Amino acid sequence: MTSEMVLRVAEHIHGHMGWLSAAALLHPAILLRNPKRRARLAAILTTTFLTAGGLLGVWIYPEYRTRLKQALFIHAPTIGWLFERKEHLAVGALGFAWIGCIAHLAAWSFEDEGLQRTVSVLAHRAYVISFVLCLAVACLGVVVATTTTF
Repeated sequence: MTSEMVLRVAEHIHGHMGWLSAAALLHPAILLRNPKRRARLAAILTTTFLTAGGLLGVWIYPEYRTRLKQALFIHAPTIGWLFERKEHLAVGALGFAWIGCIAHLAAWSFEDEGLQRTVSVLAHRAYVISFVLCLAVACLGVVVATTTTF
């Protein structure tokens, strides 16, 4: 069983990482508007940071489920359901960031310029979608955090 202080600190770091991830996702979303632009470092670092924040959330989740979830659904079921949606949207944000990263890194391996452009456009769109989802997750996270915490 993890101490309440450790969980509270991890929860705060997770929340801040969510907002920083949304800001970081803007960088490749903007840079990759031009399909000929290469931004490997931005794609890798952004996706890595977002993944780290997600893994921290995965680490916190079992304690959340044990200590807070039932009381949250009893006292504020709407907020409980918002938290559930937050989890699903977070997985989507992670998935699209990974799609964007892999597509961007792979785009330059294609010899066909048309295919290279298509994959580059896919990378850009995946980062834009990931940003929108991540922003929604961060907003929902604030709503939940103002209702319940460790």
